[in-house]
Amino acid sequence: MNRYPPLKSLVAFDAAMRSNSFSIAAKELYVTPGAVGQQIQKLEDWLGVLLFTRQVRHVQPTIDGLLYWKRLQPALAQILDASRTIQSTRSKGVWISMPPTFAAKWFMRRMAHFLTLHPEVELHLDSSSAPVNFEREPVDLAIRYFDGNDPHLESTLLFQDEARVYCSPGYASKKPLIQLDDLTNSTLLHTTLQPYWKEWLHRFSNMNDQQIIEISGIHFDQALMAIDASKQGQGLVLTSPLLTEEEIADRTLIEPFACRLPLSNGYYLVHPRRSFLRPGAQAFKAWLINKASAYSQEGLIS
Repeated sequence: MNRYPPLKSLVAFDAAMRSNSFSIAAKELYVTPGAVGQQIQKLEDWLGVLLFTRQVRHVQPTIDGLLYWKRLQPALAQILDASRTIQSTRSKGVWISMPPTFAAKWFMRRMAHFLTLHPEVELHLDSSSAPVNFEREPVDLAIRYFDGNDPHLESTLLFQDEARVYCSPGYASKKPLIQLDDLTNSTLLHTTLQPYWKEWLHRFSNMNDQQIIEISGIHFDQALMAIDASKQGQGLVLTSPLLTEEEIADRTLIEPFACRLPLSNGYYLVHPRRSFLRPGAQAFKAWLINKASAYSQEGLIS
């Protein structure tokens, strides 16, 4: 018998254990469910134990399968880390993931400054709101919008967030918006990132739940779209001041009410704890932290 188990089978086994499904594992590996089953059968034959019990449209890990996978995971992670380290030794690139609206509204206008300071570094930007799986994705650093608590991540706070209300000057004068009760005849633009209209209205107005429910609204999965809709006079948007600095500067958006809701979430720069950051990633991390600090000290965000 070969002293090493069939390595291809280990990959299939890991994918099946993580998803608890041969079909989902097959999609991840770009093979058929039958091919995944064959690889796991090969591994079972090599080990001499059953790793899964098969039922119609369902598989269940056995105790041996769970114990084996528990010991196997650290080894697979080491293989992946070693492989990526070798791949990146000759690369000057830095792979960064950040939310789309943050990338478009804050980062893009400052990106050239980093490249001027570090022309030897290549930036690779992925704009996504989904949390990064550092074990599976070739990402060095990520900007994540959350409360900063994750035992697996080293998190550095860039901006503590708050929710403010914005609208176009034309929209404010057309309604008009003089007091908070005037919002009953307005359109509220809701975002997935900051779904806090109800909390904001409860804190700052005298409206009850029924009055709040009756206010017309439009829901957006991206703050970028909601901000643009507000600029076009479609309603009031509740969002972060970090994302509206350009609109406030050119007066395409105004803040009709100085009522600001503190939030527990913020924008954090994250990477796995105790991970090795290549020089380019270290340079980017230091630059971004300094940029965020300077921005906050200017008083543009509390």
